[in-house]
Amino acid sequence: MKTHFQRILNWPHFEAVVLGLIIVNSVILALETVPTVQASIGGILFVIDRFFLALFVIELLMRLVVDFRGFWRDPWRVFDFVVIGLALMPASGPLAVLRSLRILRVLRLVSSVPAMRRVVQGLLGAVPGMASIILLIGLLFFVFSVISTNLFSESFPEWFGSLGASAYTLFQIMTLESWSMGIVRPVMEVYPLAWILFVPFIILTAFTVLNLFIGVIVDAMQTEHESMASEERGQMISDNERILAEISALREQLSELQKQNR
Repeated sequence: MKTHFQRILNWPHFEAVVLGLIIVNSVILALETVPTVQASIGGILFVIDRFFLALFVIELLMRLVVDFRGFWRDPWRVFDFVVIGLALMPASGPLAVLRSLRILRVLRLVSSVPAMRRVVQGLLGAVPGMASIILLIGLLFFVFSVISTNLFSESFPEWFGSLGASAYTLFQIMTLESWSMGIVRPVMEVYPLAWILFVPFIILTAFTVLNLFIGVIVDAMQTEHESMASEERGQMISDNERILAEISALREQLSELQKQNR
């Protein structure tokens, strides 16, 4: 059985078939959210969804049988296991709400498409650098939230009445969503010098710190790309050395045959 499963998993088009199943299943899940479609063929969609889920379960079981230890060492396979496990949650009871997460099956595209995997690996590689930036931006938010609460809470309690409200308002300002006409200009009508606080905040957050995020992510993606390229070069060198060794062995065999013929 293990050999049979190994042959199926090694089939050149197996990953393409799984990818196609994931895409079709995603369409089915999307159709289930349309009331008219659900009312007319909801039962059929449910049966088809169960069929796809059964196929995904069979795929995971085959991978577990073929390489049980290797399966758990591969984070992408573990991710697939968790996603499928959530889809198997009962439709009733306290865990029923988790069944809404079955749409996460779409994220299996990430583990099935190598290019997507490289992007995610690059983003994960950027997490350590992003952590320090998050701490920095959190510190900036705290400082400016305390200042704005002390300055503007009396006149604008809805925006700056508490530390949390001030932080949320500053977050809106950082995203540049209606920050001028919606918040800053009304505040400046009461406090004309309020721009002295808001302009540096925008420069420090929207134009500086957030660009640091981009820089860290780009650097991580470049590092991941170089790592993948290095692995590919190493594999090519290894393949070339093996081919050269085989050629040398063939030459020696030919040389021996020629000596014997003489």
